Amino acid sequence: MALSTSTSTAASKPLKKPRKHTDNFSGYAFIAVALVVYALFTAYPVVKALIISFQAYKPLGSTYVGLDNYEATFKSALFWKSIRNTIEYTLLTVPVSLFLSFTIAIMILPLRKKVQNVFKAIYYLPAVASGVALSVVWLWIYDPLPEGIFNKLIGFFGISSQNWLGSSATAMLSLVIMSLLSSHGASIIIYLAALIGIDESYYEAADLDGASFLQKLRHIVLPFLRPTTLFLLVTAVIGSFQVFQNAYLMTGGGPDHATTMVGLLIFDNAFKYFEFGKAAAQSLILAAVIAFISLLQFKFLGKEIDY
Repeated sequence: MALSTSTSTAASKPLKKPRKHTDNFSGYAFIAVALVVYALFTAYPVVKALIISFQAYKPLGSTYVGLDNYEATFKSALFWKSIRNTIEYTLLTVPVSLFLSFTIAIMILPLRKKVQNVFKAIYYLPAVASGVALSVVWLWIYDPLPEGIFNKLIGFFGISSQNWLGSSATAMLSLVIMSLLSSHGASIIIYLAALIGIDESYYEAADLDGASFLQKLRHIVLPFLRPTTLFLLVTAVIGSFQVFQNAYLMTGGGPDHATTMVGLLIFDNAFKYFEFGKAAAQSLILAAVIAFISLLQFKFLGKEIDY
C-alpha cells in the first residue's frame, strides 16, 4: 500500500523540462558585435593578405605565382635596408622613451592629485592632436633655413645650420628626436597608475630600515613595475616596427631611403607601385618578425612575473 502511494505521488509530480540554453543568449549577443567586427576587419584581411601574397594581384584577374613574391622580397636590398632602418629606429627610441616615461612618472608621483592631472593632460596632449598637424609643426622646427628653430638653437653653440630632413646623416636622428619628444603620454599615465598601486607599507618598512631613495627604487619600485614595463616594452616595439606616419609625412623615406621603414615600404609597394602581392608578402613577414620578437621578450623578460 505504501509502495502504491509513493508511486502515485511520484507520478503526480510534473516532469522537469530540459533546460534550454537561453540564459547565455544575452552574453552571445554582447560579444557578437565584437566577433563580427574582428572577423570583418582583422581575420578576413589577414586571410585575404595570405592569399594575395601568392598571387600577382590585379583587381580584374590575379595570377598564382607561388612563392615568387616572398623570393623577390628576400632578394630585395631595399627590403633589408628597411629592416635595418626599422631596427635602428626601434633601438634608438624604445629604451630611451621608456626611461623618460618612467623618470617623468616618478617626478610627478609626489605632487598633489590636481597637479598630477595637469601634467598628465600636458604630456598626453600630443596623442590627442592630429599626427598631420604635429608633423607640420616639426617640419617648421626642422626648417633647413637659419631661421628654423633647431638651427637657431645650435647656432648659439657656433654650429652651422643643418638640413635635418634632407641629409642621410641626420634624417633618422630627426625622426628619433621627434618621437622622443612627443610620445610619452600613455606610458606616463600607465606608469603612474602602477606606482600608485604599490602598497605604502613597503615604503614604510623601507624607511624603518633606513633605505635610501635609490634602494627603494631598486628593491621595491622596479620589481613591482616589471609587468608594467614588459607590457609597455612589447607594445612599444610593436608600434615601432609598424611606424609609418612619421617617415611618410616628414621624409617620404628619403633621402636615399635612409628613413624607409618596413611599414612605409609596404605602403609604397601597394599604393605607389601597385605590387599588392609583394606588399602582402612583406606585411606577413613583418607580422612574423613582430610575433617572434614578442615571444622572445616574454620568454626572457617575463620570468618571475605574476599577472
